[in-house]
Amino acid sequence: MTSEVEGAATRVRYSLLRWDDIVRARFPRRNLRRLAELPVLWWRLWRSGYLTALRREGRRFHRVILGVHLLYLAFILLSLTLAFGLVALTPLAGLPPLAVVALVPLLAYAILGVVMRLTRGRPLYVAHLVDDTAFTHDHGSGRETAMRERLGPWAARIRAAEGASTEIVVIGHSSSSFLALEVLDRILAEDPGFGGRGTPVTLVTIGSVTPWITLDDRAKGARAALTRIGAETRIGWLDVRAKWDWLSIHLRDPLSASGLPAPSPGRIAVLRVPIEDLIEPDIVARRRWNLFRMHFQLLMSSRAPQAFDYAAFVAGPEPIHAAVARIADRPQDG
Repeated sequence: MTSEVEGAATRVRYSLLRWDDIVRARFPRRNLRRLAELPVLWWRLWRSGYLTALRREGRRFHRVILGVHLLYLAFILLSLTLAFGLVALTPLAGLPPLAVVALVPLLAYAILGVVMRLTRGRPLYVAHLVDDTAFTHDHGSGRETAMRERLGPWAARIRAAEGASTEIVVIGHSSSSFLALEVLDRILAEDPGFGGRGTPVTLVTIGSVTPWITLDDRAKGARAALTRIGAETRIGWLDVRAKWDWLSIHLRDPLSASGLPAPSPGRIAVLRVPIEDLIEPDIVARRRWNLFRMHFQLLMSSRAPQAFDYAAFVAGPEPIHAAVARIADRPQDG
């Protein structure tokens, strides 16, 4: 795509790594699979200390994830209660005891299926967030391989752009923040000189949830990728944070938040974006609790001319690596 700002023309080749097909294949899962796997996952995360660490590093994010899973548990109990009531208050109560014992769970499972279908979308997104949590930890542990297979061709495409472009920018929003780290780490493993041959390479993480996966001690690959990219000064790094975004983890740099050695001072340029720069106060009041809509606000245009504007940032005349250097030179507030 091309843009022109105050007479300066810019040409940007913008490519998107699509993985909606992987999401559709995994989200939503059958309730039977959720019921079998979620207790195992949460027991493991609790025993390892993961849940305590996640609460410390992302209090609001932790509340959302934990709250959605507690809501799912409430749906299970509600379904069992309704099923028991249907049996106890109808002629079905006259069935033999063993038949009643068998019928209640079957009815509860059917009721749960209806409840989950009704809460799949706005405003709760219960099925999506429950399944997304399982997918994230399956990816981190290596149990889920679909995304790793998808990252291979993407890494090759990024690597091929070196020397053919004036700069390379890898952008990861939300869960794609740790996927961006992994793809760059994969490139460096195959080509240690990448980023050091004259073509600037920059990583931009927006609304990052990297510690969501890297706090898991089984996510060895993701933790190793974060460690290596954190130390690789030939690749610039801008972390765009928003304290109003409940679906991101933004209190500290992702390495420290993951229990890894902190990056060197200035390694990660940080840009904190106030919500008032993006949308009007009356719109903020209406959307504040629409967490998904707010989570994606950083990918939209802003109302303030000098504020972070994703479209202008990506397609504007200032090279991304120059913008990151400029942001890094600003005094950082707490």
